[in-house]
Amino acid sequence: MPAIVLAGERPGGSALARSRGVAAGVLVELAGQTCLEHVIGALRSSRCIDGGLLVGPAHEVVDGSAVISRLLDAGDFAWREPAAGPSASALDAARHLDRYPFLLTAGDHALLTSELIDHFCTEALSLQADLIVGIVPYALIRAAWPESRRTLLRFHDGACCGANLYLLRSPQALAALEFWQGVEANRKRPWRIARQLGSGALLRYLSGRLDRADAFLELSRRTGADISWVVIDNPRAAVDVDSGADLALAERILCEQ
Repeated sequence: MPAIVLAGERPGGSALARSRGVAAGVLVELAGQTCLEHVIGALRSSRCIDGGLLVGPAHEVVDGSAVISRLLDAGDFAWREPAAGPSASALDAARHLDRYPFLLTAGDHALLTSELIDHFCTEALSLQADLIVGIVPYALIRAAWPESRRTLLRFHDGACCGANLYLLRSPQALAALEFWQGVEANRKRPWRIARQLGSGALLRYLSGRLDRADAFLELSRRTGADISWVVIDNPRAAVDVDSGADLALAERILCEQ
């Protein structure tokens, strides 16, 4: 299946990129390669993925980057201009690609491996949902790196973190991307996302009584797309590189492997 890799910048740009003197977050280097090289390398090594779309960075960044030019020269990934934000970029790319199923991930997910991708894709393809989301139990992350601060989804049956891995099986999944646009500004505030599911779900979330299955069921009802999840029992799936702390953690993990 193809993959869509979101590699654009959020409004205001990347503070991490500026601190490192590079033009985009996906061009931040760790362990001798840029984030984007790590991601594309993992996708190319995967048994499940065969090329796809690189959405972003902006054309002026691409034109000035020997790294991105070299990645695109292979011909398996085509570049597309990003839209205004990740959800809009994902929607535009999905409509342009018009092929299902496909994997959606982020260009700063530098700890991705082909094994992680293959596990997620295989498990996701065994489900019949329109959209399958990868999640990582927080207990695994806390056990591996207790100092790491992550955005948590605090469900009654266990807190978890997103893995920036999504499998879209049908065009109906685009309804979920449209919903994502409405909650994108609250991505670091899970309780505000819960509020988008209605007052009942919000109250249950805030009181610690909303479990994972009910949350996804309500999300499916609200979006009109059948949404499910795959648990990934590997803490590195929850780490993308969008801050100095995450960069230091990712570099340490890569040096230790």
